[in-house]
Formats: sequence, structure tokens, C-alpha cells
Amino acid sequence: MCGIVGYLGHKNAAEVIVDGLSKLEYRGYDSAGIAVVNEGKLEVRKFKGRLSVLAKDIEKNSLEGNLGIGHTRWATHGEPSDVNSHPHYNQDKTIAVVHNGIIENYMELKEELKSEGIEFKSETDTEVIAHLVDKYYEGNLLDAVYKAVSKLRGAYALGVICKDNEKELVAVRKDSPLIAGVGEGENFIASDIPALLKYTKKVYFLENGEVVHIKDNELKIYDSERNLVEKEIYDVKWDIEAASKGGYDSFMLKEINEQPEGVKNTLERRLDDDGNIVLEGIKISKEELEKINKIYIVACGTAYHAGLLGKNALEKYLKVPVISDIASEFRYNENFVDENSLVILVSQSGETADTLAVLRDVKEKGAKVLAITNVVGSSISREADEVFYTWAGPEIAVASTKAYTTQITSLYMIALNFALAKGTISEEYYKEIINKMKKLPEKIEEIISKQEKIKDIAKKIVSKEHVFFLGRGVDYSLAMEGSLKLKEVSYIHSEAFAAGELKHGTIALIEEETPVIAIATQEKLFEKMVSNMQEVKARGAFVISIAQQHNESVEKVSDEVIYIPNCDDMLVPILAVIPMQLLAYYVSTMKGLDVDKPRNLAKSVTVE
Repeated sequence: MCGIVGYLGHKNAAEVIVDGLSKLEYRGYDSAGIAVVNEGKLEVRKFKGRLSVLAKDIEKNSLEGNLGIGHTRWATHGEPSDVNSHPHYNQDKTIAVVHNGIIENYMELKEELKSEGIEFKSETDTEVIAHLVDKYYEGNLLDAVYKAVSKLRGAYALGVICKDNEKELVAVRKDSPLIAGVGEGENFIASDIPALLKYTKKVYFLENGEVVHIKDNELKIYDSERNLVEKEIYDVKWDIEAASKGGYDSFMLKEINEQPEGVKNTLERRLDDDGNIVLEGIKISKEELEKINKIYIVACGTAYHAGLLGKNALEKYLKVPVISDIASEFRYNENFVDENSLVILVSQSGETADTLAVLRDVKEKGAKVLAITNVVGSSISREADEVFYTWAGPEIAVASTKAYTTQITSLYMIALNFALAKGTISEEYYKEIINKMKKLPEKIEEIISKQEKIKDIAKKIVSKEHVFFLGRGVDYSLAMEGSLKLKEVSYIHSEAFAAGELKHGTIALIEEETPVIAIATQEKLFEKMVSNMQEVKARGAFVISIAQQHNESVEKVSDEVIYIPNCDDMLVPILAVIPMQLLAYYVSTMKGLDVDKPRNLAKSVTVE
């Protein structure tokens, strides 16, 4: 879950790499480092802490050279420290390596290398790679890297340089994201597109086992058998402005505000002149839909919460049983996936390790795989049978916001499209829901325009140790996402409960002035939800409710009410989540926390 940037060209490598790493800091930020080759010397600088520590050091003592590799770390092996930071190097400090991923057999390799007289400086798995490359290095860096990776088990994206040649960089991808960029007289490697946008929009998406060899001004790509690979270059359609804060104080606030556009683009770019949904690139016929007897929605974190809402829509519209599960659990449980199953995978980055592993498992069982992702060219998008891109634009903040609302929108569109094709909903109802979806962006804007109310409520819970979220039906699924947002950016202990389960134990947690956020947006469950709110209020809870505008009776059982525009019950989660995102944002900033980079978290979870 680390960020990698490598550069070989005519510019100062340190400047390019630090700038690129600043665009990837969301991927890892407990330490940062750089290695540069210049005039036959390899210089490595690395520090615990944010990238700014490294940047300030380079400002004071410049680094010269046109070849380098850099890294921002999210610790897996060894605590954050200067020593455990990347790049790692061999004993003679002639070879340097940066690594994103996990080497599963590193202890075995480490013991073998130690028996050969190698002394290790760090606690990391990555250091073994530097010593392995050194072990096999006989003047040909590409040879040495191929021999070294043949010994590795696990996931890795690697960048390797050697002091013997200041015009050579080798990179390898296996189960961790890595791209290569091509500029004018310069070439790049990086974990993600934003690192390169300032310099080039021409990138190669690398497949598993592929090796990038940049030498002089030439970039070549080989497969695991060292065959030359001819790949199509991809022209990135968005620019650096899309990946910058654009005048906002944080990426999270910017991305909350971008949700009207994200939802609109996800929907309306796929509507034809008659207002029908056109799922370009998704080729599932009516006959195939008839054969599908089970649908699985598998994801992690926020994407899993979107999947819970997708489950509700697919069951309602398509009349097929749907199981929504967490990817890391799904892999190790007994499941009943077969050739009559449709597996929908949801991942913002398209690189989520557990979700990617599920994809490979279920394809072996003959299932059809449909991916919903935000990143063109990502591993999941390339390996799935069908792909639906959310068109949210780049999401940089660790806490997902616009990816979530566009994922829900995508799942609803897929459900509607499949149901119409199968004949389980009428064309009249289909058109009615699409027309209601078209109104969602302006309703989101209305909520965002009234965020001062939410800011005032944030002041009332900022000092609390515990906050509970309640909901019924889809509101319970929504409560889970609201709870996750609050805990991940504010560090307040937060839990979501199915309101009907209160009396079965969880009401014991309610004390005087305990904040309870009650989501009451579902018409058929509204009266029951009000009863649950009365139960917690009778025990001293401070009740903050989220309800549709016409349900003013909620005020009788609430201390604070956040009203959202009236909406269809199925679509209302796309609106109701916005106040919870803003609440989490304001509580975090009032506590003086870095809302974009919550402690211990990384944006793209590329390790299990």
C-alpha cells in the first residue's frame, strides 16, 4: 500500500520524484525516502514521518542526478523508522530497491542470506530483495532482477537501480499496482497515474509478471519469460487539476463537493437519446441473465457498504438471491459459486488485494465476473469479464466519499438494466426510476449548500468518546458507512446497529448524553424507527436524526434533525450519506486532525 515513483531522464530526478510522491502520499505516509545515482555514486536519504521531512532535507542539501527511485511507506513489516524506510540497499550500497507489497517467504530468504554472511539493517521484508539482486548481479542489472524475483513469493511492485549505470532502471509488477510513463526524452514508473500527470499523460498499464527495462532513452517491457511485449500506450484523459485540491482545504471536502458531478456523469453519460441506460462494454444477454441463479457482491470497506445497497436493489428488481460479502472473508468461507453465478466486484482503486484474489478464485469456478471500479486500466478492470467505470474522477482522500455514491449509482443502474432485459420490471417503472435518478445531483447540491447546520451539530459530538448509528433496512446499511466515516477520520469509537436489535443487547450501551445518529428515511419503516428513537431517548441519548423533509414528526423524538430532500426510498441512501460524510469531516477538522490521511490507513489496500 506504498507509493513508488522512479525516473530516468534529463531533469533533476529528486525534484521529479518528490513531486510525484506528493501525489501518492495518500498511499502511504509513515515514512519516505529516495535513492539517486550520480557520477558513479548511490545516495540514499530516508526518514520517518511525512514526505515533508524528506523534502525539507533535500531543500537544505540538494541531490543531483537524473536517475532515481522514491517511496512513501505504509508499514507492514517493522515499525515506521528511518532504518525501515525505503529505499533499501545491499551491503556495499551499490544497489537500491523500492517495494510495494509483501514478500511472503522473506524469513526463509533472510535466513539463507544471513548464512552467506549478509548482515541486515532493517526489520523489513524488502531488504532481502536488495541483497538478492546483489547476489545475482554480475554486471547485468536486468539479469540480476529476473533471477532475484524468481525466488520471491508474494505481491510486489519493484523499482531497482544500481550505481554502475546512471542510465538504467528496472521495475517489476506482480499483484501490486505499477505503471510506466513515457515522456519526451524521459521515462517513469509509478504506483498510480497522479504521480505522472505533471510530466506525461502517456502510460503503460503493466500486467502481472511484466518487467520494465528503461535504459538510456528507451523503455522496453518484457514478460516473465523475458519475451518482448508489445503494449498499447494509454492516453490519460484527465489532468493534474483533477488530482489537486482546487482551492479546498482538503481533498475530502473537495470530493464531497464533487459528488453531484460524479453521480451525474456516472448516470447521464450512459443514457441514450431516449433516456435508456446503455451499459457499453457489458455484454450479458437475456439468455445469460435467465441462467443466473445467484449473484454475489464482494468488496471491502466502503465498497462493501455500497454492495449492501446494491444487494437490495438487485433482489428487488431482478428477483434473484444476492449475497453481499467482505472479500477477505468470502475467500476463506465455503461458497456456492459456479457457472450459473454472477460475481460483482466493487473496488475504487481496482487494485484491492482481497477483492482481486476473489476475482481469480471465482473465475476458476466458471462464474461471470463484473467489476465496478473507478480506475481505468487497474488490475481488476483488466481481469474481469465485464467492467463498469464509475466516472467519479480521481479520489485522493483516504476516506472514500464520491466513490461510494457513484458505486451505489452504478449498482442501481446495473440492476435496472438487467431487470428490464429480463422482464422483471416494467418499462414504465424503469423510466420512472431513471427520471428520479436524474434529479439526485441537484438534491445533493441542496444538502451541501446547507452544511452549516451539520457543522453546528459536529461541535456537539467532537468531544464525545462514543457515537452510535441506528437504522432499519437500507438505512442500517447506510448507518454502517456513516459509522465507518466517523471512526476513520475522527478516531471516535463509533458503531452501527440495526435499530430492531436494540432490545437484544445493544441498548445497554446507551447512557446520558450518548450521541445516537438515527437514520429514518424509509417510509415503510418510519414509524418503527421512531419507536426505536424513543427507546434510546428515554435512556438519555442525544438523538440526531436524518429524515426526509416531509417527515417533520421526527422532531418529537430528536434533539437535532438533518433534513434531506424528499426522494424515492430506494435512491435516498445516495442523499442521506452526504450529511454523515460532512459530519465526519467537520468533527475531524475540529479535532485538528489530518482528514485526508487518517492514522494507520492507506487509500489503496494492495496487501492482504
